[in-house]
Amino acid sequence: MFNVASILVLVLLAVTFIQSGYDKVMDWKGNVSWLRDHFAETKLKNHVPLALFHILVLELISGILCVVGCIELVVNSGRTFGLYGGVFSCVTLIMLLFGQRLAKDYDGARTIVIYFIPAVMAVYWLS
Repeated sequence: MFNVASILVLVLLAVTFIQSGYDKVMDWKGNVSWLRDHFAETKLKNHVPLALFHILVLELISGILCVVGCIELVVNSGRTFGLYGGVFSCVTLIMLLFGQRLAKDYDGARTIVIYFIPAVMAVYWLS
């Protein structure tokens, strides 16, 4: 029998990262512009587009792995892709947290930690 709690957390992470990736693709210029201002006083100020691209790739990988993980749990109670989705989600969130802390956006960092908790729960449940 598949774990409903794991599926719910994987769905949460999939929606979060796929929507975020979609937003970055659909409004690339707006995101780059906002982030240039956000990181203007940091060492990332000259690397915003590259950093954003790396985050976009990680978000899409995380989201897709979480979707495949949900399907795998339902179809054959497998946990491999869900675990990878949880791990990639944690890595992505740590990178986002690092950026927020670097920019001294402590409210933004706190928000990322809220997402990190279910991501760690997914890793724990699926490992």
